[in-house]
Amino acid sequence: MTSTESVQKPAPKDPWDLPDVSGLVVGVLGGTGDQGRGLAYRLARAGQKVIIGSRAAERARSAADGIGFGVEGADNAECARRSDVVIVAVPWEGHGKTLESLREELAGKLVVDCVNPLGFDKKGAYALKPEEGSAAEQAAALLPDSRVAAAFHHLSAVLLQDENVEEIDTDVMVLGEERADVEIVQALAGRIPGMRGVFSGRLRNAHQVESLVANLISVNRRYKAHAGLRVTDV
Repeated sequence: MTSTESVQKPAPKDPWDLPDVSGLVVGVLGGTGDQGRGLAYRLARAGQKVIIGSRAAERARSAADGIGFGVEGADNAECARRSDVVIVAVPWEGHGKTLESLREELAGKLVVDCVNPLGFDKKGAYALKPEEGSAAEQAAALLPDSRVAAAFHHLSAVLLQDENVEEIDTDVMVLGEERADVEIVQALAGRIPGMRGVFSGRLRNAHQVESLVANLISVNRRYKAHAGLRVTDV
């Protein structure tokens, strides 16, 4: 190459060029609760292989039969072992204990935390701040051998479970440390009609994303709605 020839730089990666995730098995811990069951239903309806987990395998199997679309039910440990990506949708009160008990089964997995630490009093919902900073950061601390991302916080369980709703008109804020993991979660969100996954920072920024659910609860109560979010200009 002569001195007059310039070095051709590779084109920047298109942030919307996301991987094919259709072959991944998605587990949902807490899949018998409203949020978990709704996510399982939407992903399975979109063609994803889904396993829901519960502390009681029989309860998980019963919930899976109610969802249909080939969803299977298992106890939490089996759900974690058999899944490529595991969504954590358990109640905040049991979050730490559940993940700690599944550390071995979740090793090497992509774990997507969607838990919102909230308290409630006569004034309504308010955000709690875990010692680690957020539920997602607590998950990362408890699961050193897993890859932890955070997403699916702001979705209405009512809309997710409503069979008559064809599209969920919302963006999903996705946080994580590794671009490849974030893009897998974005792609999973994008499989649900109307939904889009948007990269929103690293796990250290998860607290304000989790906390925003308290604001959405206030919106929903005032306007009798099932509010979601849209990120503009991206």
